[in-house]
Amino acid sequence: MSLSMVRVDENRKEEEDPLLESQLYQKGVKHLSENVVAKVPKKYIWPVSERPNNAIKGEVPYTFNSNLNLPIIDFAELEGSNRSQILKALANACEHYGCFQVVNHGIPCDVTSSMMDVGKRFFELPFAEREKYMTSNMHSPVRYGTSFNQSKDRVFSWRDFLKFMCHPLSDMLPHWPSSPTDFRKLAVAYVNETKHLFLMLMEAIVESLGLAITNNNITSQDNDNILEELNDGSQLMVVNFYPPCPEPHLTLGMPPHSDYGFLTLLLQDEVEGLQIQLQEKWATVQPIPGSFVINVGDHLEIFSNGRYKSVLHRAIVNSTRPRISVASLHSVPVTTTIRPCPKLTTEANPRRYMDTDFATFLEYASSSEPKKKNFLESRKLI
Repeated sequence: MSLSMVRVDENRKEEEDPLLESQLYQKGVKHLSENVVAKVPKKYIWPVSERPNNAIKGEVPYTFNSNLNLPIIDFAELEGSNRSQILKALANACEHYGCFQVVNHGIPCDVTSSMMDVGKRFFELPFAEREKYMTSNMHSPVRYGTSFNQSKDRVFSWRDFLKFMCHPLSDMLPHWPSSPTDFRKLAVAYVNETKHLFLMLMEAIVESLGLAITNNNITSQDNDNILEELNDGSQLMVVNFYPPCPEPHLTLGMPPHSDYGFLTLLLQDEVEGLQIQLQEKWATVQPIPGSFVINVGDHLEIFSNGRYKSVLHRAIVNSTRPRISVASLHSVPVTTTIRPCPKLTTEANPRRYMDTDFATFLEYASSSEPKKKNFLESRKLI
């Protein structure tokens, strides 16, 4: 039977055939949606308590808020006379929201628009071309896949992704997709620009924590020269594609999770889909054209000893429009140990997290289904 002939009936009986399940789901939701499924297959239906709707009162533990305007950081003002005020706003955003939007960041619009465009064109390639990069190996320099972790997920998410490592660039570049033909050229420009913006933001964040900086280094040796480590740190690019979904109220584009690194710089199109959790409520982030959403990651929460909180976020989908986003995740080198900054621990505020590193995170992610902030919770001492 041709996949193009597949239709999901009211009882969703296709789940009874493992071969059909493999054909339907392992190739991703882009492939699935191209074959005209009229209903969301059972594999993608989330439990009622985790669905992105209001359902019946009492069934859903979180209520749903309307659009949320995140704190806005005008990056241009960080270099001006208003710097002290912007640093206070930055600290407030990291403490109480775990994320913010950056405007006037200095990255040329042709660089950001080209990255979005070439990412979209990658997902428009025939499946046979995209499939070349499909692997379950989390150490692979390039991975194409679906859901969150298609080999571990109990319930699938309505997302396909392309992940590619960016550091060291000269080593990673030959592994990147060669189609579209301009992919590498456009992605290199974007990677370099986002790395520079990340370092500038981290310099401001370190200063907002009250850690003095001299010549781009923290003066206290107790802090292990975190900015130096970040300058030579890891960078992972993730291009996310969310096709239109026939029953978006039953599924998620991405489940609730926090990011593992220091900061994630998210570029998104004008289609709403990103949600963050604030005070046990989910709110949809209102996209600002040309801006970046900056998410605090688990490593920054650990480094700040809990003062700055990694944000719990998820993605929802819709029935009419595809959505695309590009996430740039930044942290220290993969061999570096992350620990609370000694200068931020006191007798009144003792160390709250144990040491961790990227290998520990990969081991955790490979052995269990990532949920919420579970990895960070596993690192807590108190």
